[in-house]
Amino acid sequence: MKKYLPFIVLFLGAAFVFKTLRVPEPPAGSFNLTGFGRLPVLVNGRIKPLDTVARTSLLAMQGRQRVGTPEISQAFVQSPIEWLTDVLFAPNKADTYPVFKIESNEVLDVVGLSAADTKIQYDSSAKRFMAVLGFLPSSKSRFSFNQLQPKLAEIERQAQLAESVEPAIRTPFQKQIAHLREVVVLYQRLKHSLQLPDSPSFLTEVTTFQNALPAGVAAVRARQKGEAHDEPAFKAMLEMARRYEIMENFAYLLAIPPADNEPSLTAWSNAGQALLETFATGSVNPTVMAYATLGHTWRSGQPAQFNEIVQLYRTQLTKRFTTPLEKSDLETRFNAAEPFYSSMTLYAYAFLLAIFSWLKWPEALGRSAYYLVLIAFTLTTAGILTRMWLEGRPPVTNLYSSALFVGWGSVGLCLILEKIYRNAIGSVAAGMIGFATLLIAHHLSLTGDTLEMMRAVLDSNFWLATHVVVVTAGYAATFLAGFLAIIYVVRGLFTKSLDTVTAEALTRMVYGIVCFATLFSLIGTVLGGIWADQSWGRFWGWDPKENGALIIVLWNAVILHCRWGGLVKQRGLMSLAIFGNIVTSWSWFGVNMLGVGLHSYGFMDSAFVWLVAFVSSQLVIIGLASLPLNLWRSFRSQTTAS
Repeated sequence: MKKYLPFIVLFLGAAFVFKTLRVPEPPAGSFNLTGFGRLPVLVNGRIKPLDTVARTSLLAMQGRQRVGTPEISQAFVQSPIEWLTDVLFAPNKADTYPVFKIESNEVLDVVGLSAADTKIQYDSSAKRFMAVLGFLPSSKSRFSFNQLQPKLAEIERQAQLAESVEPAIRTPFQKQIAHLREVVVLYQRLKHSLQLPDSPSFLTEVTTFQNALPAGVAAVRARQKGEAHDEPAFKAMLEMARRYEIMENFAYLLAIPPADNEPSLTAWSNAGQALLETFATGSVNPTVMAYATLGHTWRSGQPAQFNEIVQLYRTQLTKRFTTPLEKSDLETRFNAAEPFYSSMTLYAYAFLLAIFSWLKWPEALGRSAYYLVLIAFTLTTAGILTRMWLEGRPPVTNLYSSALFVGWGSVGLCLILEKIYRNAIGSVAAGMIGFATLLIAHHLSLTGDTLEMMRAVLDSNFWLATHVVVVTAGYAATFLAGFLAIIYVVRGLFTKSLDTVTAEALTRMVYGIVCFATLFSLIGTVLGGIWADQSWGRFWGWDPKENGALIIVLWNAVILHCRWGGLVKQRGLMSLAIFGNIVTSWSWFGVNMLGVGLHSYGFMDSAFVWLVAFVSSQLVIIGLASLPLNLWRSFRSQTTAS
């Protein structure tokens, strides 16, 4: 059994990945929401599928993609695209879903709510059952639009007061009320994207508008000329124009593609704009009519007609927008597969297997952990490559993608170390770093679309692409050296497993990785200067981010010189490497929150708290590393200092 364990683990890991990649067929007679979610729209300068809009909107509103429903007779949760379909086509139903997360008691007081006001009620047995499955929605912090609606004016007033204060000095209440107003506005804009929420039947309204258009336009023209005209027809057109102007000004999605294969993204429009253009064209835009019909079939429970319209509309798009549709399809598959969540799970299991290999079955469990790391690394690589193709840019474009790349680079180096030394240390470090960086990336994704358009200050060119990739590889290597040093301290201080051979192997690993980190961080910093010279007209400007990159180079150089000069031995080298984690984390995240410099992207409360906690933990570990050797379990029997 022990002999075949690595292959069993390899098979199970591969089966887990293939299961996430499998696309289940919708049940016969059901709505093809997967196909609907693949339809492309233009949002924030990027063509994306409706499925992505649904997921990023929910993340912004409530920090998760799962939606609880208020009736126990329904499914416990809905898919993100099903929630968005209700928002777009059945807003009265969507208004009952608790999707607005409020954690501040002060904000709850403002909106006149409390944790007891949740509309979700379950009996005790159902609650226990759903809790076991992980499906039970929070009854303490999520509320529906119907619950917030009576206090919208007060939310707006308080948010305006909060926004008059600089973001860095706002109180927690001011930040949360401003965020609540932001997501409430997002929700209302989504409701106005494809139809008017107050319309009993938008399809009927649009059809009536189409039929009344000739007489209405004639009445408008006659009135402009001062001639006799049909006053009811004129007033009807005026009312329609007013209603569709609301849609034009408030819609979030640019869902109406251009009439031909126009390459410019500015050619896309929203439904309200397309309806106003009807006064000039004389007929309702076919896409507007298609979405209105989809809304009617969705509300009336006609899946066959809904699916047919989705297919017909997609066929029309395929003739003109091949590449956007290919990307939209792939992005929808990518969203459903969630490769980074799967990788995070595999890294956690690999970490545990590698740890247990130090206690028993080192060969079998060590190889099993290595295989899981290899699968997770391959899956992460595929995810990063997919993002690169969707964006058409290098792998690092924002903090989210940098977290992915730092983890990816560190794990890649760990695989090399494990292949060389075969002592499970590389697998432990890979599991720990891979899980941690993907967890960081997950929290960074809560702000919205992670495939956002690059900032103007980061306008891409060759030097930018090479700079961000190389310097981020330097970050990854510096972190890896620090985490290997943490393994050295923890094993030496708390266990008897750090024998001389293992200690020397860890020392060689840390030294080699620091050499790699020094080289890449130096080259990356120089490449950044070349890019800055081309983009901003100066090679170096003492910007906080530039200073942080330089400090990483200098600190790695300090570690090497201390080692070469004999100023430190094993424990000293490890302490210096652990402090490198502090230096790198400050350069990676800290300078972004200073509020100054060309690389400052805004203060983040949660990031700052976690940054302080991380720095504190590293200082504690350095303190532990400085304890006398007679307190180290692995070194108590040794008489010579290392």
